Amino acid sequence: MSFVLLDGLPPGRFLSSGPAHVWVSDEFPQDVDRLWPRLLSEQKGRGLVPLLCRPDALGKPLGLDHVDAVRLEEVLATDFDEYRRRRLPFWMDPTPDPVPEGVEPWPHDPGPPFEQWPGLAPQMPDASAGSKPEEAAAILLSWFIEMGEIGLDACRLVLVPAHRSSDALASIGWSAEAPLPLLCALLRSWEDRFGARVVAVIGSELHVSVARPPVEAEHANLLALEHVLSLADNIVDDPPTPFAEYAMDLMGRTSWSFWWD
Repeated sequence: MSFVLLDGLPPGRFLSSGPAHVWVSDEFPQDVDRLWPRLLSEQKGRGLVPLLCRPDALGKPLGLDHVDAVRLEEVLATDFDEYRRRRLPFWMDPTPDPVPEGVEPWPHDPGPPFEQWPGLAPQMPDASAGSKPEEAAAILLSWFIEMGEIGLDACRLVLVPAHRSSDALASIGWSAEAPLPLLCALLRSWEDRFGARVVAVIGSELHVSVARPPVEAEHANLLALEHVLSLADNIVDDPPTPFAEYAMDLMGRTSWSFWWD
């Protein structure tokens, strides 16, 4: 099965075994920052989500029924109870963990300021002066190229038949250690509430652009807890970062990154 492509794409091919009918470029497109806005502008009309990923990230597709089945608030409420039960002794003990001589002790993390699941962060309103989701995605991609993001040159341009950016990871069966049904459900919700878009998966790293980030501390705390419950290894724990510090860094931040071992 194939689909109609835009003119001007680099050399590539359709894959129909393993990944479910995606198009993959043969090399990293050197002019991808020029192509990206066109691909995003035609995404709805063509039903093709662009993303950058390495070929070895393509695995067995996850049916969207598995994502549909995730009752996000219920799952996160249960996960928070378990997370709090396990971490509370560490949050309550300000004694620093022993570290080698000459190494700065890790800061104490008192944890999230919630005793019960507080609910999802509210949807951020559209701001006429802010970036649109497609613009935020293009800006993030250009920044990756300008900064020479590690591993980016091993990626390929992939066009995934999907109705929304948040479903692309399920469609390609992203082969990281992330809890894929939960992660895709979170991405759907973040897409609706914050104008989030999946831009790249580089190895086990996920990079997401954000058009409408929270701007108030209360909302940032709620969102930070959602990030923690994604089970990503870099949120709060690696490197050790107090929850409040991580949350405050989300205020106005237009890109989020996650990785899993």
